[in-house]
Amino acid sequence: MDIRDKVAIVTGAASGIGAGLARRFAAEGARGVVVADINLERAEGVAQGIGPVALAVRCDVSREADIQALVAAARQRFGQVDIYMSNAGILGRVGGFELEDALWDKMWQIHGMAHVWAARAVVPEMVARAEGYFVVTASAAGLLNIVESAPYGVTKHAALAFAEWLRIAYGRRGVRVSCLCPQSVQTDMVTGDGGSAGHDGILTPEQVASEVVATMRDEKFLVLPHPQVLQYFRNKGQDYDRWIGGMQKLHAAHAKAI
Repeated sequence: MDIRDKVAIVTGAASGIGAGLARRFAAEGARGVVVADINLERAEGVAQGIGPVALAVRCDVSREADIQALVAAARQRFGQVDIYMSNAGILGRVGGFELEDALWDKMWQIHGMAHVWAARAVVPEMVARAEGYFVVTASAAGLLNIVESAPYGVTKHAALAFAEWLRIAYGRRGVRVSCLCPQSVQTDMVTGDGGSAGHDGILTPEQVASEVVATMRDEKFLVLPHPQVLQYFRNKGQDYDRWIGGMQKLHAAHAKAI
């Protein structure tokens, strides 16, 4: 998809990958960029830096009503939504099934249901126009898991699975779908973005945004700013038991370190 003259919503856009994407979409000639974040003050700062094509909206993606209001605000200002970048995420804490239900629930909402709610809000209009792009930010952890945090790894798997389903179900109806799976990026969550696969180079949000735009032009499914993730994923598929054994070693080393 050519981003020029399109209207894009980016959630989690007050900083990090989201801010990088909002700026890049504007640089690509988008006629409208909605900078959505739970932190409105920071979102407004990003929007002001972009200029008149940007609109800042407060949105807590763990609430469907907020997502519906976000989409309504975008339509009111710009007429329609062409691109939805479902990017907001949280890290949570180190641990596994012993972590409290409230944390698990919050992770499910932000890394799972937020994508469902967003699709519910924008995909029907994309289907009606036979054109639109929906991008989910998962993580390398969505493909490979992460030894430090069960809630993060499990819910990022869910994010990837939903993006995959959305492409299967609507890819032939005009809705392009991609899933962003980076490792470590210079964000507020730098220690938790796909750490299971190792920190093979921390990228800037601008580098990630460039990869997203390139993948959108090619309309491919996986956005892999760290190319080594693809090899890790292939290794996993070729010998699942061996891969799990390697991850067990990583988990043991992590447990010993803490």
